[in-house]
Amino acid sequence: MQNEMKLQPENLQGLEIRPTPREEMGLFPLDTFAYEFPGKEIWVEFEMPEFTAICPFSDFPDFAVIRLKYVPNQRCIELKSLKLYINSFRDVKIFHEHVINVILEDFVKACDPMKVEIEGDFHVRGNIKTVVRASYDRREGDARQQGG
Repeated sequence: MQNEMKLQPENLQGLEIRPTPREEMGLFPLDTFAYEFPGKEIWVEFEMPEFTAICPFSDFPDFAVIRLKYVPNQRCIELKSLKLYINSFRDVKIFHEHVINVILEDFVKACDPMKVEIEGDFHVRGNIKTVVRASYDRREGDARQQGG
């Protein structure tokens, strides 16, 4: 192996980290309905401007605008279930990077879309703004994450 970088230890501040385990998140299930035009590529876009979750370090709320767009395959996401799903993060302690991946995984599992792009545009806190992006392409069968 070539010059593997040794990472410094995690949590040098010694803060108590208390993320909510996935099995305890209690997220509302995403519901779907049949897409009547499979093979016809359309983009469906959602903007969820009132997203909140809890910071696992501070227990303070994190606010974000979640933008999600997808190309349906056989199913579409039902909007009320999406609203309830997104709102169910309000009591979940989760990092910005993780919440975007959780939403992407659950969305893909629910409706098996052709493509999905998701962005979490988190509000400034402590003089730092975070934007996390991830995507999925069914033809490639993978998810990619970008942070910024």
